[in-house]
Amino acid sequence: MKNFLRKLRIIIKDKVLLKRVLFVLGIFIFFRLLSAIPVPGVDAFQLQQFLNSNQFFGFLNLFSGGGLSQLSLVMLGVGPYITASVVMQLLTIMAPKLKAMYQEEGQIGRKKFNRISRFLTVPIAAVQGASLLSVLAKQGIIMNPNVMTIVFYSLMVIAGSFLAMWMGELISEYGVGNGVSVIIFAGIVASIPTSIGQLVFLYDPSKLPTYIAFIAVTLLVITAVVLVTEAERPVPVTYSKQARGGATYGGTSTYIPLRINQAGVMPIIFAVSILLFPQLAAQLMANSSNATMLAISHGISWFLNNGWLYALAYFLMVFVFTYFYTAITFDPHAMSENLHKNGAFIPGIRPGSATEEYLGKIVTRTTFFGGLFLALIAVLPIILRTVTGVQALAIGGTGILIVVSVLVDIMKKLDAQISMREY
Repeated sequence: MKNFLRKLRIIIKDKVLLKRVLFVLGIFIFFRLLSAIPVPGVDAFQLQQFLNSNQFFGFLNLFSGGGLSQLSLVMLGVGPYITASVVMQLLTIMAPKLKAMYQEEGQIGRKKFNRISRFLTVPIAAVQGASLLSVLAKQGIIMNPNVMTIVFYSLMVIAGSFLAMWMGELISEYGVGNGVSVIIFAGIVASIPTSIGQLVFLYDPSKLPTYIAFIAVTLLVITAVVLVTEAERPVPVTYSKQARGGATYGGTSTYIPLRINQAGVMPIIFAVSILLFPQLAAQLMANSSNATMLAISHGISWFLNNGWLYALAYFLMVFVFTYFYTAITFDPHAMSENLHKNGAFIPGIRPGSATEEYLGKIVTRTTFFGGLFLALIAVLPIILRTVTGVQALAIGGTGILIVVSVLVDIMKKLDAQISMREY
C-alpha cells in the first residue's frame, strides 16, 4: 500500500505523466459518451433481447467496446480495425513482402503495415456494418427500414469505426498503454455494473451453491490469468569476453525471458473475427426464399446453437491461432543471428542453426501451454452456461483476460515512466 501511494504521489507531482493519465481518462469518458448515443429509430428493448439470446453477438459487443449494446454511433467500435489487422496478419503467410515489412523493416515497416490496415478498415467496416444492420432490420430492431436508411446508417458505422480507431491511436501515442486494448477495456469495465445488477435481479436462493461456485471460479480465473500473463521461461545467455584497448569487456551472464503466453489475447480476437462471418451469413440467409440458402442458414444456426460443438470449434481455433500468431511475432532465426552478432551464446548450445532449433523447441513447448490456457479461458463461459443452465452466470473469461492484461500492461508502463523519472 505504501508503494502504491508513493507511485501515486509521483504521478500527481509529475505534470507530463499526469497529463498522459488524464488524457487516457478523457478519451475513456468521451468514448463512453459516444457509446451511449443511439442511432435514431431503434427498438432498444428488442435489441437487448436479441443480444441476450445470441451469445456470439454478445462477443461482438465485447470487442466493440460496448457500443453495440446501444446500437450507438460507434456500434462496431474498433472491431473493423481489429478484423483488418487479422486479415493483414493472415496475408503475411502468402505475401513474403508483407512478412518482411512486418518482421524485418523495424519501426518504419510496422508503420507501413499499420497504414495498410487502416485503409483496409474502410471496406471491412462497410461490409460488417451493412450486414449487421440488415440482420437487425430483419429482426425488427430498426424500425421502418429501407435502402436509404441502411446506407445512411452504414456511413455512420464507417465514420464511428474510424473515430474509435483514431482515439485508440491517440491513446497509444499520447497516453499510456495500447489504445485499441484500452478501448475494449472501456466497454468491459462499463458493463460490469449492469452484469452485477442482472445477477442480483435474477437471484434464486435455491441456487446459492451455484453462485458461490461462480464467485470462487471467477477469483480462480483472475489468479490464473495474472500468473500466466506474468509467467516466463528464462533462457540463459552468456556474453563472451572481448579485449578492447587493454580493457576486457563482456563475460557477463543474463537470460532471455520467453513468455508462456506470447500471443496475448490476439488468438481469441482472431477466432471471434473469423466466426463473425458465418454468423452474419446465417442471419442474412434466414429469410431467403431459396431452399439451398435456407438449408445452409439452418445448418450454420444449428452448429452455432449447439453449445458443445460451438465450444469445441472455438477451442480449436483459439489453440491453432496461438501457434499462428506466435510464429508471426517470434522469429528464432533472427534471435539466433542477433545473439551471434553481439557475441552472446546459450551455454551448451552451438551458435547458428543449433541455437535457432533450441529456441524453436522452447517456444513450441511454451506455446502449447499458453494456447491451451487461452482456449480454456475462451470457452469457459459457454461450458458453464451449458452445464449449469443458468444464462445469467456468464464468467467472461475473455473479458477477464483482457481487463487483467490491459491493467498489467498499463501498470508496467507507468512503473517504467516512474523509474525513469526517479533516476
